[in-house]
Amino acid sequence: MLAKTVTGNFANVIHGLNANHLTDQVIQRSKRMILDTLGVGLLGTSTEVYHKVKQYSKIYSSDISSTIWGHLDFRLPPLYAAFVNGVAVHSMDFDDTWHPATHPSGAVLPAVIALSEAFPQKKKISGLDLLLAFNVGIEVQGRLLRFSNEARNIPKRFHPPTVVGTMGSAAACAKLLALDQAKCKNALAIAASYAGAPLANAATQTKPLHIGNAAKHGLEAACLASQDLQGNKQILDMESGMGAFYTDYSPQSLPTLQSYAWLLDQQDVAIKRFPAHLGTHWVADAASSARRKLVESSDHVLPLDKIEKVIVKVPEVKYPVHSFQFVACSALLDGSMSVQSFASENIHRPALRELLCKTQLEHPADNKPSFESLYCEVTVVLRDGNTISDRCDTFYGHWRKPLEKEDLEKKFQSNASEVLPPEATEGIIETVYNLEKVKDCSILSMFLSGQSARALSEKLRLL
Repeated sequence: MLAKTVTGNFANVIHGLNANHLTDQVIQRSKRMILDTLGVGLLGTSTEVYHKVKQYSKIYSSDISSTIWGHLDFRLPPLYAAFVNGVAVHSMDFDDTWHPATHPSGAVLPAVIALSEAFPQKKKISGLDLLLAFNVGIEVQGRLLRFSNEARNIPKRFHPPTVVGTMGSAAACAKLLALDQAKCKNALAIAASYAGAPLANAATQTKPLHIGNAAKHGLEAACLASQDLQGNKQILDMESGMGAFYTDYSPQSLPTLQSYAWLLDQQDVAIKRFPAHLGTHWVADAASSARRKLVESSDHVLPLDKIEKVIVKVPEVKYPVHSFQFVACSALLDGSMSVQSFASENIHRPALRELLCKTQLEHPADNKPSFESLYCEVTVVLRDGNTISDRCDTFYGHWRKPLEKEDLEKKFQSNASEVLPPEATEGIIETVYNLEKVKDCSILSMFLSGQSARALSEKLRLL
């Protein structure tokens, strides 16, 4: 009877999935997502918005506490640890992106790590427990997004992680809490009443709160459901339930547990090389390639005085993205984009201002606002009438062209080293890469707090 509705079907799958359902590819892809999310979250602890929410959260206290990433001497109750760490993950818009569009990991990972620290010492949460819960949370997000065709394009009205991320966090935490099917349904129903935030707050300090709240509210929904708080048992089936967020909502049942097919097996995530909206990564690669053609005979210095104008062809989007023009000009000047591209001295340099004044956007009708199909073409028109162009259909880091392991590690090390000692940074890499073998995942929280790695033979308990 539980599975006669889509909501019941989801509850059945959340409850029924176990570690044996995880495929090797899902495990490997999810470990990459976890490592990347931890890295951008650690780097995010240096941002202004993070410091504001950390200060705010100090008003809360509890006998049960969880790690605040990058801090040895500061802990918070699990709900607020999930919130603060979630804000850190998205504070620079440096976290992963999926298709249909959402940031899947930041809403789930801070919640399950915080929750894992709240269990009694005798109930150790293994790395495999954490991996399974994380993947359940990712899976629920992907399935919900596929209930709507409009979700396949860059969003226009609300920020997707505030809806599907909240639901994914609730599902992941319900899995870690081992809730029964009835309580899993209630967790989803409660989470739905926390869901949603308008896109108007994109490109402001409020946007990172979307991820923090998704993590916190999903965890809270699962905890309330564990206490038998009741919600609508058909929340995923109804137009007035999850259908309230989509004009073309069409819910469907999940695959059977006997032959479960994970979406992460079919669709990898994009991992960013620099902190900006995903759409700008096509721009960066096209502009960098155009620059290589331009500077072949110019001693590697961009000949600004010879440039008449720069044309950047991108989709027309209502989403207030980081400036396409800024990324195009920065990549033309420097040959690539990085965290340092957004440093004050680079943003305000005269050469960038000069090039920005020569840059214009065009929106070809065939360039649709979808992370699956959009492209960017950068054309530099020279004063002598010659033109240099390059087009990017798939940037490096996109799910069609994923980062090599070495580059993913370099990104993590660069991010984490801003706040953690080298031993802790290397300890996280080692732990994540062996997560399915770790008997007690509290080792991960120890490293995230900045504790140096003691002998791994003592702390990293591998099977």
